Amino acid sequence: MKVAVVTGASRGIGYAIANALAAKDYKVVGISRNIEPGAPFALTIQADISDIESQTAVLSQIAAKFGRIDLLVNNAGVAPLKRMDILEAGVESFDRLMNINLRGPFFFTQMVVNYMLEGDAVRRIGGEELKKSVIFITSISAVASSPERAEYCVSKAGLSMAAQVYADRLASTGISVYEIRPGVIYTDMTAGVKEKYDKKIAEGLIPEGRWGEPEDIAKAVAALAGGEIPYSTGTIIEISGGMNIRHL
Repeated sequence: MKVAVVTGASRGIGYAIANALAAKDYKVVGISRNIEPGAPFALTIQADISDIESQTAVLSQIAAKFGRIDLLVNNAGVAPLKRMDILEAGVESFDRLMNINLRGPFFFTQMVVNYMLEGDAVRRIGGEELKKSVIFITSISAVASSPERAEYCVSKAGLSMAAQVYADRLASTGISVYEIRPGVIYTDMTAGVKEKYDKKIAEGLIPEGRWGEPEDIAKAVAALAGGEIPYSTGTIIEISGGMNIRHL
């Protein structure tokens, strides 16, 4: 039995990731503030991952049902309620994004990793070696400036560094840590700016010439979870249709 925990799993990228992992024979634990039982989940937990005090209860439910965690996917995240110029951005919006996008996953990872380390970091299933791993879903906004949503960029930049520090600390334990950095992905979060990005894509923003889909991210998660990219802890994989290409 392989157990994967996916935060923000009720829709969009998180739900696509859950489906991809279920297809890889993972028992998927879906965590979200609003989530319903059913495929592809073996267990659903309604929880706000930014509520640090509730994280112990979340882990206890997973441990009681499965007794192990093999993979953690930190996907939960939000955009600003309103896009505002950095010169006008408020403390309330900043704190909200930091709590959900950075503080919550930072400490949830800490707790889950300590739980992982109580067991073997590497084990065998049917003769196949399976390493435990943590995947952070960040954003191209970790390195690309958007002055009208600065707090989002800063929260994702912080999460990107969290992935690097966890990778550094855990490399010798057998737990691999990765960052997947999505580009412009069509989800509920980006539906409100579809017209804006349709125009930008038509003007050449994305070399591959299309929106990304949640399944694009899910396939990368599944590849990492399946051990198909070994010897690579700390790796950043950008799934952005070529937005990482510098060109004149």
